[in-house]
Amino acid sequence: MASPIRALLLLLLLVVIGLNPYFTSAEPPAPPVRCNVTGCVLSNAYGAWGDRSECWVRSVVYPTNEEELRSAVAEANRNNLKAKVVSGFSHAIPKLACPPPENSVLISTAKYNTRIEVDVAGRTVTADSGVGLRDLIDKVEAAGLSLVASTYWEGVSVGGIISTGSHGSSWWGKGGAVHDHVVSLSMVIPAGESEGYAKVVRLRQGDPLFNAAIVSLGLLGIISQVTLSLEPSFKRSITYSFHDDASFEDRLLDVARKHEFADLTWFPSQRKVAFRFDDRVPSNASGDGINDFIGFQPSLTAVSAAIRATEKRYDESRNIRGKCVTAAAELGYRTLAGNGLKNNGIFTGYPVVGRQGKMQTSGSCQHSPEADSLSMCAWDPRSKGLFFYETTAIFSPPKFMDFIHDVKQLRDLKPENFCGVDNYNGFLIRFIKKSNALLGQPEDSIVLDFNYYRADDPSTPRLNQDVWEEVEQMAFMKHGARPHWAKNRRVAFLGVHQKYPGFTNFLVAKNQSDPGGMFQSPWWDEVVSGQGSTTGNGCALEGQCICAEDKHCSPSKGYLCRPGLVYKEARVCRYTTG
Repeated sequence: MASPIRALLLLLLLVVIGLNPYFTSAEPPAPPVRCNVTGCVLSNAYGAWGDRSECWVRSVVYPTNEEELRSAVAEANRNNLKAKVVSGFSHAIPKLACPPPENSVLISTAKYNTRIEVDVAGRTVTADSGVGLRDLIDKVEAAGLSLVASTYWEGVSVGGIISTGSHGSSWWGKGGAVHDHVVSLSMVIPAGESEGYAKVVRLRQGDPLFNAAIVSLGLLGIISQVTLSLEPSFKRSITYSFHDDASFEDRLLDVARKHEFADLTWFPSQRKVAFRFDDRVPSNASGDGINDFIGFQPSLTAVSAAIRATEKRYDESRNIRGKCVTAAAELGYRTLAGNGLKNNGIFTGYPVVGRQGKMQTSGSCQHSPEADSLSMCAWDPRSKGLFFYETTAIFSPPKFMDFIHDVKQLRDLKPENFCGVDNYNGFLIRFIKKSNALLGQPEDSIVLDFNYYRADDPSTPRLNQDVWEEVEQMAFMKHGARPHWAKNRRVAFLGVHQKYPGFTNFLVAKNQSDPGGMFQSPWWDEVVSGQGSTTGNGCALEGQCICAEDKHCSPSKGYLCRPGLVYKEARVCRYTTG
């Protein structure tokens, strides 16, 4: 049985994690592509794709400039090869970058990352597609300007952000999605022999292909350069305010309208919600704070492994109480440490005021002047640390309110069943503005992110598996949420083409830009286009299917296919003793 002493020990352990950046640097993430004499394997940063299978390719090329990128596409086209592009980061969860295993080539932008040109008078920045977000932001800030929108995690490339519709949080101005701040972009697409088998097209707002290209999932071609709009330099002021979660959903819209970069984090098992009141302030405002989000700080590999081992032991022994103790300790530490906000090296209280470039995104665990195997990002597979699913659902506001009511009803049946999500970051709630991108959001929307435990072995059921399957199906099936393109399990994409009004026009643009399907991906064919289905034994355990029969779960381990407890139309794998 978990005890207050064990909770205190965990809290101290979490403090060690939070202080870890002061004692050691982190080992940078491993490159996503590994090659030997027989070929190459592409992995994401978490070490496992949704279907657990490897992404194998025969070869990879590393262009360093736009002409080399064009030549790589031309060479592939000349030889009738399929091609996909990958950055030097690879944080997408689905296999967006994985080409067919035969007759294909992988094109990496890891070394195509040198150009960052700031036009101070025009308030724009132009960057190579492989440029990392942190490098871009630092260059912009040094010129006395600020990039308004960015992802919360900075370990991404400019091309990757644009291609996948990645975002921060805002309904103000142009909104929180980075692609909505694109002024122009260049893209390499296949061409006929007379044009050298590949060509560079320059697209600006108003061009026929522009709204398809800014969120293209790498299906139209390969983005080579991006120009983003900027604003005069400003600072941000952030305050976290913790409250009971009763009727918190009634305040959501008001918070989004009053605070430019607001978000909320809901901890359902703890019945708490943290409102982030986040606003711009003048550049001469007092304060030199930074956002060093706790979850993105370096973690000692031994600590990450110990936390994972504890979580695994609780899961396999069905120890809900243990997970609730760690969830309470996690929330306690986040509250104590300001969730990673720092005033002058440490957190000393609210508000925390700092330059936009230091407050809008974070990711200290990926930066290191030299390798240090003692610490790294907590999810780095080399540490045998955190291993999780990430579900991200994007709602229309009225449907989100109904979804919250349903989740509360499910939570209230047995609150401790929700401790597993609070061991991570609870439910993160953000805001995305309506976009003109064909695969962007068709309305002002609310985004829900949550992480939860994933077993080491795909055939191993998880504690409270049915709860997270029901929440997932509530979101995407009952309330019609749209999936984030670079996250989610396979079931989240069921019927996705019906949820985007611009989907048909996107297909027209895709066929126009790449008529031979050179950049078509197996993931798109199988998951989005619905040409493949997974209905084998155990397919529901990792979200490859929604169970229809007991065999889709794990009957031998007591997990059978059953209706949802609140959303009765849901079909979930529930543990039963008889």
